[in-house]
Amino acid sequence: QVQLVESGGGLVQPGGSLRLSCAASGITLDYYAVGWFRQAPGKEREGVSCISSFDLNPSYADSVKGRFTIVRDSAKNMVYLQMNNLKPEDTAVYYCATSNDGSYACSFTYDYNHWGQGTQVTVSS
Repeated sequence: QVQLVESGGGLVQPGGSLRLSCAASGITLDYYAVGWFRQAPGKEREGVSCISSFDLNPSYADSVKGRFTIVRDSAKNMVYLQMNNLKPEDTAVYYCATSNDGSYACSFTYDYNHWGQGTQVTVSS
């Protein structure tokens, strides 16, 4: 049974940092593109960052470029999202997901077929 579990969310002040983790069981993340998505109250889910199965050409939403970094740890079968200089508008539930597509590049529009339960990130003073 495939399971993705996000962790690392919490309350942080503007300008602060968090590192989200996506731990997988039942699958080897190296074989999949992995995406991070978020959904704020009253808003649609949006793609934040993704990485291809070959760790090539990671993608970032314009709103997080230069502040967020996606990293894969093959040894631990995990993917991280390092979030720096957080802003109140980053407040959302963050989800990781896997896609069979995306060997050399990734896209938020791919079919992501496994999802975690989400972790809450709140940026507030």
